[in-house]
Amino acid sequence: MSSRRSRSRQSSGSSRITEDQINDLVIKLQQLLPELRHRSSDKISAAKVLQDTCNYIRGLHREVDDLSERLSELLSTTEISTAQAALIRNLLMQ
Repeated sequence: MSSRRSRSRQSSGSSRITEDQINDLVIKLQQLLPELRHRSSDKISAAKVLQDTCNYIRGLHREVDDLSERLSELLSTTEISTAQAALIRNLLMQ
């Protein structure tokens, strides 16, 4: 076996995640989701946890977008100085 192939197997073997580790991570993820947090006693598939996680993150993105839009509208209608508005916009972009 060439040394390149040997090194490749060694590096990939040490970075593999076991099935038990994946199960532990899915359980931890389930505990972070509001809809699934209280159903820890029920057996929920990893696919369901991952799908609900994606949906939850999409919902958070929509909420952030909505709040950003509302804040922009508020800033445009409120009488504040240009410097204050620029500071707030700069903080939002970070």
